[in-house]
Amino acid sequence: MRIGVALPTDHTRLSAEANSVDTLIGEVRELADAGLTSAWFTQRFDHDAVTVAALAAREVPGIDVGTAIVPIYPRHPIAMSMQAQTAQAAGDGRFTLGVGMSIRSFVEEAYGIAPHPRVRHLREYLEVLRDLFENGTANLNGETLVAKTPLPVKVPGARPRVPVLVAAAGEQTLRAAGELADGALPILSGPRTLAGYTVPTITRYAEAAGRPAPRVAAIVSGVVTADVAGARARAEKNMEYYGTIPSYRAALDREGVGHPADLVAIGDEELLADQVAAYFEAGVTELVYTQTAIGSAEDERRTWKLLGELAARHRREPAGAGPAPVPGTDAS
Repeated sequence: MRIGVALPTDHTRLSAEANSVDTLIGEVRELADAGLTSAWFTQRFDHDAVTVAALAAREVPGIDVGTAIVPIYPRHPIAMSMQAQTAQAAGDGRFTLGVGMSIRSFVEEAYGIAPHPRVRHLREYLEVLRDLFENGTANLNGETLVAKTPLPVKVPGARPRVPVLVAAAGEQTLRAAGELADGALPILSGPRTLAGYTVPTITRYAEAAGRPAPRVAAIVSGVVTADVAGARARAEKNMEYYGTIPSYRAALDREGVGHPADLVAIGDEELLADQVAAYFEAGVTELVYTQTAIGSAEDERRTWKLLGELAARHRREPAGAGPAPVPGTDAS
C-alpha cells in the first residue's frame, strides 16, 4: 500500500517572508518521518514542481517524489524531458512525472495558446516523451507537435527510465495513459468508478498495447478533524469550480455524487481508514492525498501520521491477513 500527499496542501501557509522551497522540503521531511511513501508536487503559477521535486528527492532520502500534475502546456516535451531526467538523476531513481492537459481556460487566458485537439496533442506528447526516455531521441512531425533532437538527450544517472502518469478520468485520456504511459492519476473518481470503470478501462488498453499492468495513483481528499462542518465548508469552497468542468462533472456523475466535496473524507481516524481501504479495494495501486489542510495545522499532522501508519501497517501485513485495528482508535 503506497500512500502519498500532494504539496503544497495550502498555498496561504507559504509565508511571503519565508523561503517557500525550504518550507516545502521541510514538509517532505515530515511526510517521510510520518511513514508516507511519497510526496507529490502540484504545478500552479509560483514554484516549479519538477524542480522542487528534484530538490526534495536530493535532500530527503527514503521517500519517492512526483508531480501531480504538470500541465503539458506550455512546455515542449523535449524541455519536459530535460527537467524530468534531471529530477530522476537527482533522486537516484525516485521520481515520477505526472502530466495532464490542464483546464482549457487556464491555457488560453494565461499563455494565449489556443489548444490543439486536446487528446491528439496529449497522445503525440506522450509518444515523444516515451521515445526520449526509452531511446534518447525524438523525430516527430505530428498533427499538433514537432519534436526533433539534434543532440543527445539522455541524462547519465537518470535510471530507471522516468515513469509517466497521466491525469485521466474519461475514456480517451485513460486510453492514452494505458497505451502510451505507465498509468494514470485519476481525479475526482470515487471507489465505485475506479472499480467498475477506471481500472478495467486503463488495464484493457494497456494489455491490448502489450504494456505492463498500469499504475493507478488515485488523487483523493480527506482529513482527520473534529471540526467537520468547518472543514466541509472549506472543501466545498476549494472544490466548487471543479464540478463545472465537463470531464470532472462526468466523473462525479459516474460516481453518483453531486458536489466534489462529497468525495472528501472528513471526520475521525476510522472514517479516513475506511476511505483508504475502499480505494485500495477498488484496485488502485497507490493514493495521493489532497485537501489535508482544510482542518487546522494540528489536524493536518494528525492526518499525515494516520496515513503513514496505515501505509506501514499494510507493508507489514502478509497477503490475506485479516483486518487490523485502525491506528489511533481503541482496538477493543
